[in-house]
Amino acid sequence: MPSPAPCELLTPAEMTRADALAIAGGIPGPRLMLAAGRAVARAAQHRFPPGRTLVLAGPGNNGGDGYVAARLLEQAGWPVAVAALAPPRPGSDAALAAAAWRGPMAPFTPAEAARAALVVDAVFGAGLTRDLDGPAAETLAAVRAPLLAVDVPSGLDGATGQMRGFAPQAALTVTFFRLKPGHLLLPGRTLCGETRLADIGLPAAVLPGTRARAWRNAPGLWQLPAPGAAAHKYSRGHVTILGGAAMTGAARLAAGAAHRAGAGLVTIAAPDAASAALYRAGDPGTIVSEASLAALLEDARRRIWLLGPGLPPEPATRAALRLVIDAGRQVVADAGALVACAGVPAALAGAAVLTPHAGEFAKVFGEPGPDRPAAVRAAAARTGAVVLLKGADTTIAAPDGRLAINAHAPPWLATGGTGDVLAGIIAALLGQGMAPFEAACAATWLHGEAAFRHGPGLVAADLITLLPAALRAAGEA
Repeated sequence: MPSPAPCELLTPAEMTRADALAIAGGIPGPRLMLAAGRAVARAAQHRFPPGRTLVLAGPGNNGGDGYVAARLLEQAGWPVAVAALAPPRPGSDAALAAAAWRGPMAPFTPAEAARAALVVDAVFGAGLTRDLDGPAAETLAAVRAPLLAVDVPSGLDGATGQMRGFAPQAALTVTFFRLKPGHLLLPGRTLCGETRLADIGLPAAVLPGTRARAWRNAPGLWQLPAPGAAAHKYSRGHVTILGGAAMTGAARLAAGAAHRAGAGLVTIAAPDAASAALYRAGDPGTIVSEASLAALLEDARRRIWLLGPGLPPEPATRAALRLVIDAGRQVVADAGALVACAGVPAALAGAAVLTPHAGEFAKVFGEPGPDRPAAVRAAAARTGAVVLLKGADTTIAAPDGRLAINAHAPPWLATGGTGDVLAGIIAALLGQGMAPFEAACAATWLHGEAAFRHGPGLVAADLITLLPAALRAAGEA
């Protein structure tokens, strides 16, 4: 994208409301369609050389945008033909756009699509409510040239990012006003290719009326805490991490990340003397305690706890989790603490943030299915915790229904230990006073930013050293 997109995400239904509110406010529908078609034509001229262009037009507003784009490209000297799947509804804005097209019409066939040097997919937009099949799917599947999608590649669900039957691979997607969840969620993000967001004249004043509750995760969605002149180590939060006896590296990674993300104090609670010795061989800034869990909870300054990295998924872990939650502490539950609650999501009720990957989510809540936003929102509502479903399209939901989707993460994060680092960052931000939803969102972005700054060859410990640079980048964004 040439510039950062606004943070709000609109589902297809919410975008329909935005259009309706704009039209009710005095902006004619044909004017919006003209602006959308102009944005598509300009994107084509900027990205592709002039060549035999075929606009595949559906019967709705998406097709109307395609007719406008075809007319403007032809006026610019491009060889353009339109192939219509079906005629627009008489009297509609799309029908007016179709009537203004005076250029050649082509058959809507696979053979015609295969001959084009550029195909503009204006068949169906993001609000398709059935699987794409028949002539539309067959014709789009025959495309061999670069494909420019209007709104989304036809067959892509704009709300979930899932393919409905079939969707073509776009080289470029042009969408309008605000991105949709499907532009960020996988596989939609990949199918869209490069995504460009165009301003077509809808005023931001329509946003409250859409009742949208989803955002693209970026610094504009949250603000990092800044210590004041009177700050001290306890005011910046004391993070306590319950360490395991076997996988000691997990807790050490989390502790290092919590330190770098701004926690005032970090303690690893060791289960025994042998593991305490291993923990003490690590970062000299980390406190290692062999005190009992009950004794540690007597210190009211230990407000933030992280349970899970390196812990075994056993009943004892679940019992410890409940003890800390019931003591009124803010708890980040990860890894072993989540799997210890497999099939019993009520055991996680009252935690501040849950950070499962897809496998852990399935064990606790069941398979997320094709609609990740709905699944994560349901899990958050069920537990009262912010739920962060990790992945290339990390999805974060609050119990009140707010949702953020993170696309700011490179594939180099797919290596062991990075989740422990993420959990440590979240705990540190909670300790500095951020609310759970904002802390989870900010930590996810910082995690990705640190990974981008490293590049290939990343291992989890690298993220910790790059967190200061990521924190600066967030403050400057």
